[in-house]
Amino acid sequence: MAKVSTLTWSSLAALFSAQGAYQVGYAWLFGMTLWVTFIGGTIAFKTLPRQQFGTLQHRTFPIYFVISIALSSGLLGLWTYSHPLVLTHYLQPSVADVAQAYALVITLLGQFANHFVIGPLTSKTMFKRHKLEKDEGKAYNEPGVSDEMKALNKVFAQLHGISSLANMTAFLALAFHGLWIGNFGAGIKSIF
Repeated sequence: MAKVSTLTWSSLAALFSAQGAYQVGYAWLFGMTLWVTFIGGTIAFKTLPRQQFGTLQHRTFPIYFVISIALSSGLLGLWTYSHPLVLTHYLQPSVADVAQAYALVITLLGQFANHFVIGPLTSKTMFKRHKLEKDEGKAYNEPGVSDEMKALNKVFAQLHGISSLANMTAFLALAFHGLWIGNFGAGIKSIF
């Protein structure tokens, strides 16, 4: 027969633990990454005029990347603290705890690169392209655009591709980590 658990003030207070914080942090990071990568961006792209969509992405992505960096750093710190094998076997990704730390490092590095390098370069290129469209009186993809516009289009496409690849890699690393902790638990130790 199943044991009936009752809620008490002490059982509610016990919810606020390192393990609970880890699970909430992971859920937040994964859900946010899923939304930005596959849902919110797609809706905005299909709904907004191109330049408004670009401006929206320019404003939301830095916030998304900062939150991603903060959450993945916190998760990595808690994971490493709770799994000492990460530090003693850090060059052995076949060790399960190390592989999970690598997944979090991959997420952190991808979002860090997007926030500090790729994103700003992409935005700068996009706004140059917007200005050139206004100066030439033509959209970036119309026939007869200038060689400068063609060059900007090429650079933008490359930067956007690299940014998307970094973000997709972060998403896949988080999915791997989520499947792991879903099947084997996070095993996060109390900090205090």
